[in-house]
Amino acid sequence: MASKHHAHQKALSKKSGELAAAASQVVAHRVTRMMLAGPVPSTRDQVEFKRMVDEKKQAFAESWLAMTTHSLLANQAIATTAWRSLCYPWLGGGATPAALASQMQTAGFGVINKAMAPVHRTAMANAKRLAKTPMTRAA
Repeated sequence: MASKHHAHQKALSKKSGELAAAASQVVAHRVTRMMLAGPVPSTRDQVEFKRMVDEKKQAFAESWLAMTTHSLLANQAIATTAWRSLCYPWLGGGATPAALASQMQTAGFGVINKAMAPVHRTAMANAKRLAKTPMTRAA
């Protein structure tokens, strides 16, 4: 069971590191674009700045929905396991305190991974896209 948790932790660590690197690249690029745009941004810059706001709303909405859905399903599974072990102890449902704690920890990692996925996907796509975008001031 420890290796299963280790795999979740490793995947979460990798995703967090990638998100941190991608987010810093995206922020640096966009702040530089804002500085170059000055008080009157070009149409290209206006489109990019609007996209910046819209994609954050979209990613966080997806993140909250995924987190809520996964939490509800995980809570249902944990409650079912606990209820089954109380009602049918002779079936050996495996709902020992350690097993329930393990199931809760797995559910927690699942919630975090589900929540991070849309934000990670958006940040990675932006880093890739913006790396190809020239930093020159657009007319």
